[in-house]
Amino acid sequence: MFTATADLILPSTVTGSFPRPRWFDVSLWGRPLDTCMLDVRFREKFQDAMAVVISDQERAGLDILTHGDLHVDEDMAGRAWHHYPLQRWAGFEGDYLQPEQTTAPWLHYPPGTLLNEIYTGWRWPRVVDKIEHRPLDYPKLWRIAQGKTRKPVKFGTCCSQVMALFLDIHTPKYKDKRQVIWDMAEAMNKELLALRAAGCRSIQTEEPTFHFMANTYGKNHEQVKFMIDAFNREVQGLDDVEVWIHTCWGNPNMQRVMEDTSYANSIEIYLERCRGDVWTLEMKDRNQKDLELFEPFKHDLKKKIAIGAVSHRALQADRPEEVAAEIRKALKHIPPERLIVSSDCGFGRQGCNREIAFYKSSAIAQGCNIVRRELGLPTTYVPAADPILQIDVVPGRDVARA
Repeated sequence: MFTATADLILPSTVTGSFPRPRWFDVSLWGRPLDTCMLDVRFREKFQDAMAVVISDQERAGLDILTHGDLHVDEDMAGRAWHHYPLQRWAGFEGDYLQPEQTTAPWLHYPPGTLLNEIYTGWRWPRVVDKIEHRPLDYPKLWRIAQGKTRKPVKFGTCCSQVMALFLDIHTPKYKDKRQVIWDMAEAMNKELLALRAAGCRSIQTEEPTFHFMANTYGKNHEQVKFMIDAFNREVQGLDDVEVWIHTCWGNPNMQRVMEDTSYANSIEIYLERCRGDVWTLEMKDRNQKDLELFEPFKHDLKKKIAIGAVSHRALQADRPEEVAAEIRKALKHIPPERLIVSSDCGFGRQGCNREIAFYKSSAIAQGCNIVRRELGLPTTYVPAADPILQIDVVPGRDVARA
């Protein structure tokens, strides 16, 4: 079901997280959103920060906006992206280092590296009881964001199976991780259905593990097949919602986590075997590797493809012409009515600063307009590029609307 992108060709967006305004210095730290919103200072700061992030994206000219993940605590390397649900659902307890023997095989890094500091510094709860859904307040978060714009707000959340990579079982109620993952998928599904009931029609589930695991075990491994079933259970019942599936190769403190970043083993999984409407891929940081894999599907793409046209890891603010060049490369293998232009991943997670994120976002919108003009398509108004609206203008210089 296409909703946010239904009538748009080459729509522009960003993945999800966005840098916070400097004055937004509060976090939930595991408390319910409702509790925090009783504090008038938190309530004012949270709503104002959401308005700022929405305004930044509108001024950048993006067609589809995000809530910026502002409910996620500002902690080390973006750990709270995983932790927000884990701190709130029943069945979890404590804050512990994860033993090395239970860490996923691709998350081991030597001392003296940033990824070693991140993965040894992060703490995790243990599974101590039956996992059950408790409200995550996603409907309220979406209402706060959507109430500040007429453009569609895409709501993103961490996928259940990626959270399981960091969990250890300390209860006889679970024999293995599969049972944990399945119960988390069911818990998340309840929250996503509540989000749908609130009126949200564009939901992004972030980082199912098919591309990691297919490269490690093979695309037809039993563990991979189970993860596909778990993902499909997580998004069950969202038939009238545009479901986005975000994939990248890591974003803790802007770091790439994987060395093997090929989608070759997972493309058929994402296109054919898992539910969803839009698949997002990290592309710019990988020099558009794997674009040619879409050629056999070019005339029969059931999903739309969102390519990253700017990198969340590079601090150089892309120019619109550079983004347009990335789009033209993608159009050789993906038809324009099936192509969406985005960032590789989010700009938050202890990532780049707000001004760079803004101009990267605007470059996406302006790059889309360049290619739309070439194709004879309608363009989107980009306030950031309007000469009349430039902040600093030399006195006496003639400024005309572009």
